[in-house]
Order: sequence, then C-alpha cells, then structure tokens
Amino acid sequence: MNNNQKANMDKQFFPSQDGKHVNRPIGVEPSTNIRVETNVKIEDDRTGMSVETLKRAFMDNLLYVQGKDESTATLRDYYNALAYTVRDRLLHRFIKTGRTYHEKNVKVVCYLSAEFLMGRHLANNLTNLDIYDKIRQVVRECGLNLEDLIEQEPDPGLGNGGLGRLAACFLDSLASLEMPAIGYGIRYEFGIFHQVLQDGWQAEIPDNWLLFGNPWEIARPEDSVEVKLGGTTEIYHDDKGRYRVCWIPERIVKAVPYDTPVPGYQTNTVNSLRLWKAEASEQFNFDAFNAGNYDRAVAEKMSSETISKVLYPNDNTPQGRELRLAQQFFFVSASLQDLIRIHLHLNPSLDNFHERAAIQLNDTHPAISVAELMRLLVDEHGMYWDSAWDITQKTFAYTNHTLMPEALERWPVSLFEKLLPRHLEIIYEINHRFLEDVRVWFPDDDKLVAELSIIEEGAEKQVRMANLACVGSHAINGVAALHTELLKKDTLKAFAKLWPEKFFNKTNGVTPRRWILLSNPRLTNLITDKIDDSWLKDIDQMRKIEKFIDDPEFCDRWRQIKQQNKADLAAYIKKTRNIDVSINSIFDIQVKRIHEYKRQHLAVLHIITLYNRIKQNPNINIVPRTFIFGGKAAPGYFMAKLIIKLINSVADVVNKDPDVRGRLKVVFLPNFNVSLGQKIYPAADLSEQISTAGKEASGTGNMKFAMNGALTIGTLDGANIEIREEAGAENFFLFGLTAEEVYEMKAKGYKPMDYYQENAELRAVINRIAKGYFSHGDTKLFKPIIDSLLSSDPYMLLADYQAYIDCQEEVSKAYTDRDRWTRMSILNSARMGKFSSDRTIKEYCQEIWGIKPVKIDLEAFSQQAASQVQLEPV
Repeated sequence: MNNNQKANMDKQFFPSQDGKHVNRPIGVEPSTNIRVETNVKIEDDRTGMSVETLKRAFMDNLLYVQGKDESTATLRDYYNALAYTVRDRLLHRFIKTGRTYHEKNVKVVCYLSAEFLMGRHLANNLTNLDIYDKIRQVVRECGLNLEDLIEQEPDPGLGNGGLGRLAACFLDSLASLEMPAIGYGIRYEFGIFHQVLQDGWQAEIPDNWLLFGNPWEIARPEDSVEVKLGGTTEIYHDDKGRYRVCWIPERIVKAVPYDTPVPGYQTNTVNSLRLWKAEASEQFNFDAFNAGNYDRAVAEKMSSETISKVLYPNDNTPQGRELRLAQQFFFVSASLQDLIRIHLHLNPSLDNFHERAAIQLNDTHPAISVAELMRLLVDEHGMYWDSAWDITQKTFAYTNHTLMPEALERWPVSLFEKLLPRHLEIIYEINHRFLEDVRVWFPDDDKLVAELSIIEEGAEKQVRMANLACVGSHAINGVAALHTELLKKDTLKAFAKLWPEKFFNKTNGVTPRRWILLSNPRLTNLITDKIDDSWLKDIDQMRKIEKFIDDPEFCDRWRQIKQQNKADLAAYIKKTRNIDVSINSIFDIQVKRIHEYKRQHLAVLHIITLYNRIKQNPNINIVPRTFIFGGKAAPGYFMAKLIIKLINSVADVVNKDPDVRGRLKVVFLPNFNVSLGQKIYPAADLSEQISTAGKEASGTGNMKFAMNGALTIGTLDGANIEIREEAGAENFFLFGLTAEEVYEMKAKGYKPMDYYQENAELRAVINRIAKGYFSHGDTKLFKPIIDSLLSSDPYMLLADYQAYIDCQEEVSKAYTDRDRWTRMSILNSARMGKFSSDRTIKEYCQEIWGIKPVKIDLEAFSQQAASQVQLEPV
C-alpha cells in the first residue's frame, strides 16, 4: 500500500465527534492540547472486542479480504467484511473448543440430520457473542446501517421445515449449555426451493444460496473421505482364516467437509456444523478430453456433484428415489468415517467408540447409519460381529418425527441391491439374528415377527428404515407427550412391546435467543427491564413477569409492543404484497408447511363463513381480522399446491369486495423461511394450530408464537396439549375431536356428507367454492378439494368445522376485552419455559446421551505471548 492509499484508508477509520470524516493519518495527533491515554489495553485485531478494534478489523477485511475500498464497495462487500470480522472472533473460540475436547477426550454428541435450517448467521452470531450493540456502533460510525447489512445475507434453505429448524435450535442449545457436540449434514448447493406466486399458484425457482459465496464456512479438503456406491461384493478369508466380505464399488464419490462455527449464547463454546459436499474422485478425464469427448471428460464430476446438488430431489421417479438414498448414505458414510478417524487419533482402538460418541438419528433419513457403522467396524476394521453390534446399539439413538405410516421411509430391496449391495447383506444378517431372538421370546407369534421385521414382504420387498433404526438403537424417542404415547400404542407398538425401556419422550423446544431475543427485541427489552437478562439462559425465569400482570403500565407497554410489531409486519405486507392491513384487526396467522393434515383449508372455510355472513348482512358486526398464511408445498404434492391456490383465490375476492369494507383481509406471504418467521411470530395475535388430532408429532411454530405472546387456537394434538397445560386451559382456545375420537369415528365409518347435509352454513361455504365463485366460474378448479371433503375427508375437516367456528367466536369475544386478552397474552409468554430447546437438550444429555458440559477457557491476549507463538508440527 502506498502512502496515498494509506492516508485515504485512515480517513475511513477516524470519524469526528460530529460524524464527519477527519483527514488524519494514524499516529498524527490533531492537537497537542488533547491528553493521550497511556494505559492502553492492547488487543489482537482478530479477536479484540472493543469498538476501536472491531472497526479496524472491519475495514481491514473490506480492503484485504474483499479487495474493495469505500469508493467501490457494495453493501454485499460490507456485509462480507463484517461477517469475516465476526467469524474471526468465532474461530478463536472454535479452535480452543476443539482443542479442549481433544485434550480431555470427552464424549461428544453427533447429531445426524438431513436438514439444518440455521437461518441467517450474522445477527445470531452477534447476539451470542454479545457484541450486537458494539457492531451496530461500528457500522453506524462507518456511515452504514446494520439492518441493511443483515439483509444482504441469504437465508440458507437447507431444510424443509420443522425437522431442520429443530436441528438448528438443538445446536444452539448444545453450545449454549457448553455441551460437546457436532452436527453432520449435507452442503446442498441448492436448498429448499424459493417459492413465488404465479396467478395464485406456487412456483418453484432454485435457491442459489451460494451464489456469492458463504463467509461463515471453512472448507476442510484435507479431511475428505471416499464414499462407495454400487458394485458387487466378494467373499474371501483373511490371513487368520476368518470369513470376510469385500465391497467392490461401481463408483467412488469424494465427500469434502465444510465447517460452520456454531456459538453458544454468552459462552466460549463454539461447536461445529460439518456439512459434506459431493465431488468426483477424478474431477477431469484428460484422455477423454484429448480424444474430443468433452462431455465424458467431465461426466464423473457432474454425476458425483449431483448427490449434494439439491435438497430432497423429487422421488416420483426411479432416478429420484435412487438419488435420495444416495444422498442419505453419502452424508452418513462420510460422517461415520470422520468420527472413526477422530476417535482413532485419540484412542488406541474402536472398542470404546460408544463411550466417546453419542449419535442421534434425526428421523429415518440417517437410519442407514446402523448398517454402515457395522460395515465399517466389521469389514474395514476387522471387528467381530457381536462386538460390533454391541457398540452399534450403544452408540445410536433414534428420534421419530411422524405418526403417519406413509412418512416412514421404505426403500425397495432392488434399489439396495443396485446402490448398496453390502448394506443389504448386512441388513439381512441383522434381521435374521434379530428375528431369531424374537421367535425365542415370543414363540408362535408370526404377526409380531412380521411387524418387527426390517424387511417388509410383498410384491416388492422393502427395507423399513424405521425398523432398522429401532433395532440398531438403544433409545427411541417421540417429540411430544401425545406423540410418544401414540408411537407406543400404534406406529411402533411392536417395538414398544418388545423393548418398553427403550422409549422416551423428549418434547421439542426452540431457542429463545433466536425466537425472542433476535425476533422480538422490544419484548426482550421489556422483560429484561423487569427481571434482568438471565432469563435468556433460563427461560423458566420468565414466570417472574406474572407478578406484573395487574400493573397498568406494564400491560400498556405489552400492548404497545404488539402493536409496533404488527405495524412492522403490516409494512412488510404492503411492500411485498401491496395489501393494506389494519393493525387494529386480529392478526390470525397460520405459517407452516402446507399439508392436508395441517388443515390450512379449514381456516379457509372459516374465512368464507365470515364472508358469507357479510354478504347476507353487510352491516353485521364482525371483529376485523387479517388472515395471514405462509408455507411451502412439496413440488409433487398437488393437493397442497391447490390449497395455496384456493387461499389466494379467496383473498382476491374477499380483499376487493366493497361489502367487506376492510373487515376481513387475506394474505399469503410467499417463501416462508426463518427470516420471515422472525417478522411474523412477534406480530401474531392468534396462532392457528389446527391439525387433525393424532397427526402432528409436535410442532414448534406453536411454541414460537406462544413465547411471543400469541394466543393459540388448536386441537389436542402434538405439543398443543402441553402448551395448554403450561399456559392454563383458560388461556387456550380448544376445539375439535381428540385423537381417540378420530380413531373411533373412522372405525365406525365416518360419513362427511352427513355433516354437509345437516349444517346449512357449512353447506353454503362448500357450495360457494364448488360453484366457481372463487375461480371465475370454473367449477373444475377446486373440485379435487370438494370431492375429497365430501367423499372421504381423511383429515376430518367437516367433523371439526362447527366446533372450530364456535371457538373462533370465542376468540373474537375475548379480543374485544382488551384487558383480558392482554392478560392471556402475558401468561402465554411467561409460562412457555418448558418449550426452550435448552430444557430438551438437558433431558437428552442426562437420559439418553450421557453427555456432560465442558467449560472452555480463553486466554487473555498478550502481545508478548503472541510474538512468541510457535507452530507445533502436525
């Protein structure tokens, strides 16, 4: 850098007290009358936390990492420079965390998940490092706005919904509780699709989140591993005469790890999220290129990289199913090989592998881990079968996330034969030994044997991945009290009969740092003003705000905060959808994955009911409501996409009808993700949790809404039951059939047409849709929905309709009583401590994983010590 460049750069660093830049190079005092502080604390530019050091590092990174100065830098350049500044502070802790774990050879939680919906990193990392305000000052003094920089970060769509977001909350809590942990998943090049609306229909466009790079990740090509696919197996005997099997793969894919630091809240612990990218073992075929076969020259590269190309490829084709299974095995094999490598670096053998690694299977996607760990232990490391099986069962634990049989993964045996021939052999052997034991324990019970078998017989034999996970794990857990009971009574009842001691309930939770502190800073400040900030690490302390429930000033502030949050969301709706909504209306919100069992269309029936009442009597007294929907439908799920179209078609009519006079508004916010959720949850008055009882495993959106003071209308399903227990029945709007009643009604022969014929208001709603009122006279558009409701109604909308409408009347009545509503809102927030993911993780650590916290100590920066650092040989 020449002297002119140096002087120009210095101008950026030294704003005067009035905010104007001062043309003063470093080392030159502006006046001899200014006292110079001699007792100066020296900080490392990479790790220092003072405003001055952070500012210097920020501008250094702009110049030396981004290669820009203030005359050419874009907002994205400033964002990247800031991200690298923050990442430096993380890496100091990240390296010390890893070193401490290695030195103490601690047991580590290894969380295997096909999804990690982390959300934006910058704001979360600033919060957890406790430098948000300092960075805001740094950015402001540089003439920038921190919120503008935060908005530059893409929201990585590495998950489909609750499963991936739960994994992210768990990683946050593990680090915040100082628990040794690592997350393993896939570095999808394209995440869950970006949803746009075209004529009211969902359209999918690629989520190219890596387009401008990712400053938070660190590539670790030196830790790459090879993953085998396809081919054949051969039997041989080793030099000791032992029976052995060799897998000769058809192809080999290289798995390259990328590490993302995951910091805990106000701790020194920074754990790792390790995501695997698929690359070709041979990137470029030079012979093929020289022969003029240019496609073949890069064919292996393209084929291999497809594995980590996109989250959840459509599995409606044989190629799609093969790719999904390849994805699952790819990240599982890479992760297990990585764990074994780390273990053998610290331990002389794999005999105590289960004492150093607790591997959690987040649903059935990583269930192939059971067979792969057996292959690695037996085939690659020469362990005897019985010893390997003992270690495998003690290592794995399995979380089930669904009660719906069709959602329990099954793979055709023929696909296993093609893609994972050795694993099919291992699964057959596991199943044979397991069923031999079952026949001894339960002689002559062929039905039980058939239910427990990992292999499902039929026209096409299938591998049941849930059964494999149950057999290969020492613990099986559901994610809400009702869910766990229904698993034991129905979905996994055979395993509960066999191993009742294996079953645990671990009700899901969400991190209050992301979902209150970051999402709702106004509410955070109010609570902290009253009870200090320790509640953010112990959310049960929020109960202390109950004593202010009769304090008029506190209640006024509570209401003001809700109104301000609603105003923020209303502005977003106006900006993105050009719809004006009143913040004095009830913000009635349902945001989640679109699925028939979640019953977004039941809420639509309510909207049309209110609309019909207005059409019958335009002067009717109706409490104004703004209905807000959000969520994505799976690309191949026609009915879910048709529900989105119905919502938008109803919105087009209702929002424009002069008779409505603004009393009803309907809004669908496209591309629901973590960042949009942070805008929505704090603004909600009413949280719609209206799934058919017995279908939702838990739900976590219900927890986020309640923590932010929304009241819930819901069925006795999933975690709703426990939310109602905690908040108090009087602070929850309950309606609908119970899970037992749903089961009994279907067993007796449910006839939805009876409800249609007997309920005039319901009939009018259905008829208005059927006659094309919301589809420009097209009676065929929504016919699939109408036919489903009237013929089978698998999710019991018509049976629950009247109870839902009546309960919504109670909601309107309560909302008009301002003091009562405020009281209910405060109590919902105050009593949600149970639903912190910190509580969930503590239970996992104590009851399933056997993990204890490990404190990370950082040494204070010393200039003398820094100058004497010597690198140790690796």
